[in-house]
Amino acid sequence: MADWSRLDLRVLRELVASPRVGITELATRLGVARNTAHARVARLERRGVVGQRGRSVDYTALGVEVTAFVTIQVAQGRLKGAVEDLVALPYVLEAHGIAGDGDLLVRVAARNTRHLHEVINGVLACRGVIRSTTAVAMTEQIAFRVAPLLDDLERTSPEGE
Repeated sequence: MADWSRLDLRVLRELVASPRVGITELATRLGVARNTAHARVARLERRGVVGQRGRSVDYTALGVEVTAFVTIQVAQGRLKGAVEDLVALPYVLEAHGIAGDGDLLVRVAARNTRHLHEVINGVLACRGVIRSTTAVAMTEQIAFRVAPLLDDLERTSPEGE
């Protein structure tokens, strides 16, 4: 696990549980000095382990009720252009380069199925996109989470702070 300590993992667990926790409160919860908590958070941020520390947004509560996963095949050598175009589409939530059937796996959101059709047409209009396959999410069975991963890393990491 690289050079992450159990304290780093405890810091991460607290940040996952309470993304907007202040450094003083974090230090209290961890039982460490404020400077120690600040230094650990700063290190995690510098190394890119901790990104946005704001609240998560439930876009379904805003009337954006459909989530779909779109597998995209991109023409050889055109990935950069496709990604640049995808970034410009507001209902594209994330995209991952993948191995297997397709080149990108893209999570999109839409107000309804009619709007989803428009969103997918926007995806298909991106430079280099050859074809797509869409899977519509019916329900969320397990929300995105990292706490169990952090628990296991802490459990299996060597002792030390």
